[in-house]
Amino acid sequence: MAIALSHHDYWALFEESAEDERNISGLKDEMIWNYPSQLGQGFVRQIQLRDGLELAIADYQVHDDIITAFPDSEHPLEYTFHLSEQQRTTSNIPYYLYGSGTCPAELWKLASQERSAWVSVHIQPEVFRSFASRESEAIPLEFEHLVRNPSQEYYVRSGRSTPAMQAILQQILHCPYQGFTKRMFLESKVWELMVLLLEDETEAQGKRSLVKLNRDDVDRIYQAKAILLQNLNNPPSLMQLARQVGLNECTLKRGFREVFNTTVFGCLRQHRMEQAKLLLMEGRMNVHEAAQAVGYASQSRFAAVFRKSFGVNPKAFSKQNQQ
Repeated sequence: MAIALSHHDYWALFEESAEDERNISGLKDEMIWNYPSQLGQGFVRQIQLRDGLELAIADYQVHDDIITAFPDSEHPLEYTFHLSEQQRTTSNIPYYLYGSGTCPAELWKLASQERSAWVSVHIQPEVFRSFASRESEAIPLEFEHLVRNPSQEYYVRSGRSTPAMQAILQQILHCPYQGFTKRMFLESKVWELMVLLLEDETEAQGKRSLVKLNRDDVDRIYQAKAILLQNLNNPPSLMQLARQVGLNECTLKRGFREVFNTTVFGCLRQHRMEQAKLLLMEGRMNVHEAAQAVGYASQSRFAAVFRKSFGVNPKAFSKQNQQ
């Protein structure tokens, strides 16, 4: 007989068993919980590798079939490898890759005769974005769909593990280190897995990021760049720009990367900073005026982007050129 639980009741049982929570490594960010005895037996281990990056390893089996209803919820990037139901093995196991966004309401079913064992990694979007290049300050085009606004439904794809992935999973499950070096080791393996998953993702997308542009498309993309440069202080939105040059947004974004090796936003930011740098060098404007002239309402934001672009604070740069 199946047990039906709301998501609130399901997690309440975990909270009731919180006294079973144990620190297993001496690290305050690594904990293990026994699975609620009312539902089954096993464990869930959580390791906070750093802010915005969590590794979870679980192995449990429920006494009865369980059906749990989960409402819509905001979701980080995630990948989960589902280990064999019969034994903890990493032989040709399935995985799921989830982007950030909204996870739609769903019914989650656990079967009493099946062992649930998995390795899961949660990555906050800002942590994923931190790997973007300093120049473009944007996620590569082929991975943009992995980071969506909370108002958008998340991306999900399933796949099968490769031998390289299986080897890393074994290293995670049988980590030989403790304490400080354990966290360092596990974080390196988490990112190794992510690299392999992104390689799979690129292949799964069928290299759709490579756009075949005809001469007319290229002309329109150059026209779009000219419009941006003419409106640095009040640029059109991506949708408006695409309409002005007669392209759809997808072709404009992908074509911009192919023609100029940067994103639309990256191009705009680069030229804004170059223009602001020129204004400060000429000494005709102070930092506040230069920021406004190139479309920045926030002087602190302008200063941060300027410093990231040129390695110097705009105020210090202005003073250097006045001497």
